[in-house]
Amino acid sequence: MPEIPKYNGTIDPNEHVTSYTRTIKGNNLEDNEIESVLRKIFGETLLKRAMIWYYNLQPNSIDSFAMLADSFLKAYARAIKVSTRKSDLFKVKQKDNEILREFVS
Repeated sequence: MPEIPKYNGTIDPNEHVTSYTRTIKGNNLEDNEIESVLRKIFGETLLKRAMIWYYNLQPNSIDSFAMLADSFLKAYARAIKVSTRKSDLFKVKQKDNEILREFVS
């Protein structure tokens, strides 16, 4: 089994799931083995809070890797990289009762 990068909560969880899936699928497994391996080894690619999240999942609550990946992405959505657009900057406005220092922070 090739080395799979460990997820520690600081990178985009989409990148981790994609990297993990690509690594497992590129491992000469039979088609009927891939789903099982994806679910069984995923926990070994997690560190710290992500590992605790994984081991706290309710037994028999995950039926597929797609369900596991979806739960993982929801749990770590705060780490998803979002690109900022110029138009987003024009939506930021100072409130009438907000002092400049509060607005800037």
